[in-house]
Parts: sequence; structure tokens; C-alpha cells
Amino acid sequence: MHLRIWPAAVACAALLAAGSADAQLRAGKTSISEFVTSPFPLDGSSSAATEYFNEVDGTKRGRKTATGRIYWENETYNDQRVLLHIPAKFDLRKPGVIVVYFHGHGAILERDIRDRQQLPEQISASAANAVLVAPQFAVNAADSNPGRFAEPGGFTRFLNEAAVHLSIMQGDQRTVRDFLKMPVIVVSYSGGYRATALAITRGDSEQRVKGVVLLDSLYGEMDKFESWITTDRKRFFISTYLGSTKARNLELQRMLKEKGVPVKGSLEGMRRLQPGTVVVMSGGNEENHRDYVQDGWIANPITDLLNRLRDFRAAR
Repeated sequence: MHLRIWPAAVACAALLAAGSADAQLRAGKTSISEFVTSPFPLDGSSSAATEYFNEVDGTKRGRKTATGRIYWENETYNDQRVLLHIPAKFDLRKPGVIVVYFHGHGAILERDIRDRQQLPEQISASAANAVLVAPQFAVNAADSNPGRFAEPGGFTRFLNEAAVHLSIMQGDQRTVRDFLKMPVIVVSYSGGYRATALAITRGDSEQRVKGVVLLDSLYGEMDKFESWITTDRKRFFISTYLGSTKARNLELQRMLKEKGVPVKGSLEGMRRLQPGTVVVMSGGNEENHRDYVQDGWIANPITDLLNRLRDFRAAR
């Protein structure tokens, strides 16, 4: 299996010029690899294909969105690649966690997730003993099609293949057993909400997902998120909102309180994310949706959240 390796994005060019040991420590390994179990493409027998492809032109299948835009399968829903990152400080001898990131609309792995949002760098800069797995969904399109993650067990199959790729990157394929057992946190940005809701309710057959983070991402599927939170109170859930997702977040907060679930309104004073914690909070500048992953309520919000995972520390 061939992996194409790029150096991870670094926080500051000046540190590199000075030969900073800290910058080198954060580098790690980053790859973009093709998966068999990626969200796309979908074969003809897939239930997800029947559900989401609603346009046909000869032999071409496509999806017509609510705005009337048509995205064709061979152009938009055929990218099998997944961004993977293992920080240099990652230690399999310590408790670890896999961060699975679902991107929003109009995204391409290299341009947006790796370079603009700097997900590998945010993972490496955190205190968490964490690795990153980020699949490509619809390519550069305004569509939240979840692909194979709408299929029962689809997300589990994806995680199992991710373990193989991570073990190869780690340099020892025997470590696949360690990655197969590792708990998972799903981070969703914007249009990634649908894939998240279906992955955790249809696809997580081994119940490895211990936390969900929605970054201005609650555009729907509230019943699925409510069910996931209330079914197992050992999981944590964080949802931040700007203007367009405020109403749904407040509605979800009301639904949870009616079920007797305590909901916090901020992360203030929360040094450790405890199991069962539920936070629904305003995310800051309402004009900042596009840059929210790297500049949300705080700079590098994913780093900030991972720093609160005291059970998964790279250094103790």
C-alpha cells in the first residue's frame, strides 16, 4: 500500500528559521491516502446511492440540491482520499484517542483541511495523545451528502481501515490492534453535521465514539443527536453556534433539559472534559463562519478542546 507523505503545516515560519526544537517536535507524519471504505464513491447496490442520487443523465448519476444545482458523481462524489496525521509526540504506550474530522461545504483536503484550517498542526499543538483522520466528502461542493456513512456499520468499517493506515504510518503494522481499540471523538464543522449524525447512530456498531463536537454545525438531525446524548450519559457533547445555527442549538438545549440532561452554556472554568458533559454555547463573532475551525471562540479551537481531554495526555 503506497502512502504519499507531506510535512505537517507549522505554526510559525520564524520558528522554523530559528530551528526551533518545539516546531520539530510538532511536525509528525501527515499523509493523504486512498481508502476502500471512504464515503465515496458509492456502488449501485449501496442504499446510500438510492437515497441521495436523484438525477440521471444517460449513464451519469448526480445529486440535485434544494437550490437546483446538480453535482455529478464522477466529478463530486468519487474522491476516496483521507487525510491522516500522527504527531511526533504520539505514544501508543499511553491512552490515546482518534479525532475524526468531518469538513463542511466547499472543501478540499489539501487546500482547506490541511493548509487553511491547519488540522494537523492543531492536533500536534495540543497536549492530547491524539491522531487525526479526516475523510473527503463531496469535493468543493455545497452538499452534505454522507455517502457510505449513511449505511449501517459504514463508519465502523471506515474506522477499521483507518487503523490499518495509521499502523503503516506508525511504522509497525502490528500496532493495528492498538488503533482498532482506540476511542474516537468526532469533530464536525458546518455541513459535516449530517455525516456525523448518521455515523454515530447508524455506523458506530462498536460504540467507540465517546465525544462529539459540532463547530457551528447543527443545521439539522437534532433527534439523532438528542438520542445519542441521552442513550449513554458517559459521552460528552459540545455544540457551538453562530447566527445560522443558533435557533437549532437552543432548541436542542431545550429538548435535553426536558429529558433531565444538564446543559452548560460555556467552557469557562472547565479544565477537564468529564464524561457526560454537555455544552451548548455561543461561538463568538457571527461573521466568522468560514474561518471558524482555526479562529473560533478562541484561536485554534480544536487544540483548546483537546487540551481539556485530561484522560488522553501525551505527557504525564
